[in-house]
Amino acid sequence: MKLGVVKAYMLKEFRELIRSRLIVIVYLLPTMIIILFGYGIRMEVTHARTLLIDNDGSKLSMELAAKFEHSKYFNTREMTVSEEEALHRIKTAKADLLIVIPSGFERRLLHGVRTEIGVFIDGAFPVRAQTLAHYVTGVLYDAASRLSLHPPATLISLNVRNLFNQAMRDEDAIVPGLIGLILLVAPAILAALLIVKEKEEGTIFNFFSSPVRKSEFLVAKLTPPFLLHSVNIFVLFLWATWLFQVPFRGSFILYLLAAELYLLSSLGIGLLVSIVTRTQIVAIVLTVIITIIPGFLYSGMLMPISSMSGESKIEAHLYPVMYFNHIVYDSFLIGQGLDSPKIRLYLLILAFYGTGLLLLGSVLMKKELQ
Repeated sequence: MKLGVVKAYMLKEFRELIRSRLIVIVYLLPTMIIILFGYGIRMEVTHARTLLIDNDGSKLSMELAAKFEHSKYFNTREMTVSEEEALHRIKTAKADLLIVIPSGFERRLLHGVRTEIGVFIDGAFPVRAQTLAHYVTGVLYDAASRLSLHPPATLISLNVRNLFNQAMRDEDAIVPGLIGLILLVAPAILAALLIVKEKEEGTIFNFFSSPVRKSEFLVAKLTPPFLLHSVNIFVLFLWATWLFQVPFRGSFILYLLAAELYLLSSLGIGLLVSIVTRTQIVAIVLTVIITIIPGFLYSGMLMPISSMSGESKIEAHLYPVMYFNHIVYDSFLIGQGLDSPKIRLYLLILAFYGTGLLLLGSVLMKKELQ
């Protein structure tokens, strides 16, 4: 490999990136994604529009109603309307939740008789409805443990502690996963464009007719996106820890090593896309489809991999984003690092993905007119 040839090609690529102002997108796009999605994706449900009908009007029923009124998860309004009218408000999207306290609520509790509370939830969005159901159950359990007049009900108490994300912040759960998504999408798009642009403009024939080796051409083409996005590794880390206040409890060297290996996988995906496409717009669309969909669905950011089954779990293990995100979440929230055998295994898998995809792209790319 002639280093002079590689250097000349690399300088040409950097000049093209600066002249076309594509280098601005290299740093603007990741920042936009982490800010937009970091603030936009929310798993927690707060201030749910809650209608409460108290048909009992007793001291205990009012204390129960106060539990909902003083919670940040519910925006509670006590009403004296009928259940049919309240349900109609949910149907017309004017309310999210209806709680009905039946008449005789306090009397039944005083006599130790089982009583029921009506809870109606807008289930148009199942995940949101399930979250609200858990919130209501928690409030009712807490109220029952405080209001119950029978000692057996208070023999068992729950002492729940959240590990690694004690405050249950959405930022801590979402932002590390966004780093994996960004470092999968942005480098792949840039790597694909740098080669497809040569095809679209016809300058690829200069490479076909020159004595430049295929290895020299690929190294010169892929090194600029690798170096530029290596800077993004630090930029995204600063956004996560400074802007979103996500704690970092692990080894920065481990995070950096995993991210660099992960970049090789992204560049390999971009190289493969550039081989099968001829225009820049097709390369962008195909790269986005290949990277963003698995980046969201199979990264563990929105849905735990352990909860998947069948084909979905197999697909999750076929993409490198799952392995990288596991290391990123460990680095930010847990800090176990290389003491974990799974972390060591996932590093090897990332190295295999990176070298494998780049070698595959190198083999498939031909220095001839197809």
